[in-house]
Amino acid sequence: MGTASKQNSELVAKRWAKALMELAQENEGISKDDILADLREVAQNIELNKELSEMISNPSISVEEKQIVICKLFQNKVMPIVYNFLYTLNLKKRINIIGVIADEFQKELEDMKNIVRVDVTSAIELNDERKNDIRNRIAEKLHKDVIVNWLVDSEIIAGLVLNINETIVDNSIRHRLENLSKNIVK
Repeated sequence: MGTASKQNSELVAKRWAKALMELAQENEGISKDDILADLREVAQNIELNKELSEMISNPSISVEEKQIVICKLFQNKVMPIVYNFLYTLNLKKRINIIGVIADEFQKELEDMKNIVRVDVTSAIELNDERKNDIRNRIAEKLHKDVIVNWLVDSEIIAGLVLNINETIVDNSIRHRLENLSKNIVK
């Protein structure tokens, strides 16, 4: 999938995920975590079943034929809200982006729960005490619960590089040296 196509499907998926979240919030008794689990299960079933995946992405197969298959596979296996959502997605010919919708729904859910995901890259593997200290400082600064993905890249020499919602905070020695060399050249 090309970059423009991927961005377009993410934008469309974000709208669908937001609509599903709004629908879920109208009914307090519905677990958003269960909705996410059902979305993930459907996406995984489609991804792992080659015939199903090909059928869903085949434009020559009618919406009605796809609906019969979706009904047989998922009607009694997922929550009614998720089944109705799948039905609507199929009618609008968007069932093929269910995996991206699940990702976007997860982001909506984490935002609602005041959770942020952060990639932290260090030059060396950090011990648990240092990781907890960094996680706590980030959580304190952002006023959010933080889920950290720890990465190691020896090329940054020392320091940390944080990626918070596509915003990069680069406090690495490599970055500082690059800036210093740019200033010297000027």
